[in-house]
Amino acid sequence: MKTVELFDASRKVYSLEIFPPKREYPIETIFETLDGLHFLRPDFISVTFGAGGSSDGATTIQIATMIRDKYGIESVAHIPCINLTKDDVRAILEQLQRNGIENILALRGDRVEGREPCRDFAHASDLISFIHEEAPGAFDILGACYPETHPEAKSAEQDIAALKVKQDAGASHFISQLFFDNETFYDFVSRARAAGVSVPIEAGIMPVVNRRQIERMTTLCGASLPEKFLSMMRYFDGNKTAMRDAGIAYAVNQIVDLLAHDVDGIHLYTMNNPLIATRIDEATRSLFGV
Repeated sequence: MKTVELFDASRKVYSLEIFPPKREYPIETIFETLDGLHFLRPDFISVTFGAGGSSDGATTIQIATMIRDKYGIESVAHIPCINLTKDDVRAILEQLQRNGIENILALRGDRVEGREPCRDFAHASDLISFIHEEAPGAFDILGACYPETHPEAKSAEQDIAALKVKQDAGASHFISQLFFDNETFYDFVSRARAAGVSVPIEAGIMPVVNRRQIERMTTLCGASLPEKFLSMMRYFDGNKTAMRDAGIAYAVNQIVDLLAHDVDGIHLYTMNNPLIATRIDEATRSLFGV
């Protein structure tokens, strides 16, 4: 099933993201994560690309296939193109088709210090166009978006224009990077709609349960931290359990507000932690069908 078919005016899409085990761990270690998450019955689970530097996506494809075949949940395979050639992508597409995976999250990907990027794909929109040319109709292609503007964009306007290019290239819906101020997301969606972006936009939510996690993620994606979030961090810092519970509560409040504002869907960055995902699910599940 293609994920674009999940969007329906009568309900909101609910999806999760996981990442493969690091290279030094066997792939079977992902079973514990999936055994805990599949009971939540999300609409789909996306799988990030590569394990410990893998460049062929084999582990991602294996896990995405397992999600669909073993757990009966639709899956989405990430493909970041910055370090891939066209031949690399062709090989990945062939593997996906052989395994019956119909959904791809097409990304440019992060630059790796000390590694020269391949030059076949300058932007995610180039990858989206290439997939449609190589395998017309075979895949539903999702894209990423940044509510607070991509760190490398020259301006917010340029970033929105790039989002429209992705849509025009064939992206069927977008998943947002994490954010901690819902007003930022609402403003972003309003500007995107005004620029002609009409496909669904899922809100990406990450529950923050420790200071190290938030420092790393905000450095990577440039998300700003509102004062109420910083106050929470300061007050509960040093108490591991309290910080975890406060982070869960903050994410729940974000989701409740987003659903009340008729967001297209929620994409939860699980960090492979079923306990936290389950706590959030228990607090919000009944709201998705309202």
